[in-house]
Amino acid sequence: MYTFKKEERLCNKKLLDELFHKGSSFLLYPFRVSWLHSSHDADVPVQVVINVSKRKFKRAVDRNLIKRRIREAYRLNKAELLYIYLAEQDKKIVLSLNYVGKEIAEYPVIERKLKASLEKLKLSYDKAD
Repeated sequence: MYTFKKEERLCNKKLLDELFHKGSSFLLYPFRVSWLHSSHDADVPVQVVINVSKRKFKRAVDRNLIKRRIREAYRLNKAELLYIYLAEQDKKIVLSLNYVGKEIAEYPVIERKLKASLEKLKLSYDKAD
């Protein structure tokens, strides 16, 4: 359960376009979280894409560092905060985590904020139904 496999990554262009045009979103600094109900045929309940702005972080080294920290925090917390909830609901979603912060945050900060974002996502998901 503490893995981040290829099936969990959102790579489908049609799903990405649909997510950003029809999906719901909220901001919980330093993340903008966008999500959409989906009927994707993957075995996982969530497909996720992680974005870090090239405009704010010019150096690829910095963008990659932030993405690694976000992926690790997501990998460790997805099961207890998201997967169990979605399995109970028997639903699937596509998810975008955009890092909108202006500075490179330390891992504990990213992890704490990602947990809060996933909790808020569950609340937003309940309201949408």
